[in-house]
Amino acid sequence: MECPHLNSSVCTSIDYSGFPNGSPSSWCCSVCRSNKSPWVCLTCLSVHCGRYVNGHAKKHYEDSQSPAAGGQKRCDKQQSQHLVCMDCISYSTFCYRCDDFVVNDTRLGQVQKVREHLQSLENAPLTADRTLKRKLLESSSPNSKLLKDNGGASTLCATGLRNLGNTCFMNAILQSLRSLVEEFRKTLCSLWQGNPTAFSPDSLFYVVWKIMPSFRGYQQQDAHEFMRYLLDHLHRELQGNRNGAKTPAAPQNGSSTVVTSIFGGVLQNEVNCLVCGTESRKYDPFLDLSLDIPSQFRHKRTKDQEPGPTCTLLDCLRSFTDLEELDETEFYMCHKCKKKQKSTKKFWVQKLPKVLCLHLKRFHWTSYLRNKVDTYVEFPLRDLDMRGYLLEPENSLRGGCLYDLAAVVVHHGSGVGSGHYTAYGRQEGRWYHFNDSTVTPTEEETVVKAKAYILFYTERNDTASSEMDTKL
Repeated sequence: MECPHLNSSVCTSIDYSGFPNGSPSSWCCSVCRSNKSPWVCLTCLSVHCGRYVNGHAKKHYEDSQSPAAGGQKRCDKQQSQHLVCMDCISYSTFCYRCDDFVVNDTRLGQVQKVREHLQSLENAPLTADRTLKRKLLESSSPNSKLLKDNGGASTLCATGLRNLGNTCFMNAILQSLRSLVEEFRKTLCSLWQGNPTAFSPDSLFYVVWKIMPSFRGYQQQDAHEFMRYLLDHLHRELQGNRNGAKTPAAPQNGSSTVVTSIFGGVLQNEVNCLVCGTESRKYDPFLDLSLDIPSQFRHKRTKDQEPGPTCTLLDCLRSFTDLEELDETEFYMCHKCKKKQKSTKKFWVQKLPKVLCLHLKRFHWTSYLRNKVDTYVEFPLRDLDMRGYLLEPENSLRGGCLYDLAAVVVHHGSGVGSGHYTAYGRQEGRWYHFNDSTVTPTEEETVVKAKAYILFYTERNDTASSEMDTKL
């Protein structure tokens, strides 16, 4: 939320020498000496523990608002201070008067300055050996689970993201985008610095709150919806359209951006009237394809039943592109017959994107509930051939239709409003599992067993079609 108290509560001339020694995440409460959940007051820079420890940060605020000794009422200026504090671990800002997290800043940008200073203090011990942490031993096995630096300590060339409160949907998407696109990698370059301390994406999260009101708060959200909102807003920002007006999410009339040049493809929607045979064609831009899991694979089997055939990603793609007859609620308005008629519909891919994002529709409405389809869908790690779904496959080179897997988003749990999101991502031939703050190397055998929710495939370079790993 936009807090109106920052300018009066946040100290305009912060003396950083007043901060305790050591890393902010390990600072101790000045009252109980607990180092769990430290918060720093942005008025006086005193450190206290959070409300779920002993609550001394809140008590510090309450004491500042109570009458002074001798029964004298505090002046307005005193009552407007000590309202705002910052979490020394996630660097999120909270106002006790508003009783909510804060997304704005003072006129002088003091909140961001404090945040950056705390981050620099936290990362100071890591700066000296950061280069060593990212250097791999040439003798390391490609299947090695941990990367060794010259000092022999086990470390990872990846960084986790702190969960700010049911923000795993955002973390999973950001880690997947990091695995995919150079432009996103530059923006989120800190995710591959190999810091053992998880990076906190609170600044980005608060920007998301500003531009995407539906994602405000700390309830669980849908990762696919967040990805689409993020890409659409990024597309509009890159176009220079900051007034919120909706623009097409695919290049039209020279409106292409880095988003559409990477994720943008084109579908041909072909509808045929079954009465007069009139054919209608429409071209639809897309940033991702949402695929149904065919109904024959959705049935849950009991322990006594024999296992049925395994659903594959190709089954989902065929279901998406197969010819289908529209039901009565979707009858096509035939311009020749001048009325709605029975018709068939078929999708063709006219243009493939560089990054093919495939969303498996695991959540379906039944009556008043949104249930999850928990069916395992088999997917290839490499050599996904999209040539058979093209409108004009003869005009496409085979190498330009082959895709290799770069990232997978997985939903764990039973409902869209609950559960947990994690992601698998590939970097320099190695696979990693991203579970918020925790990053662990993993094997291909583990990745292919995941019940994927979103799959990201990268187009194979013609010049490097023999390579298994496409560098982004």
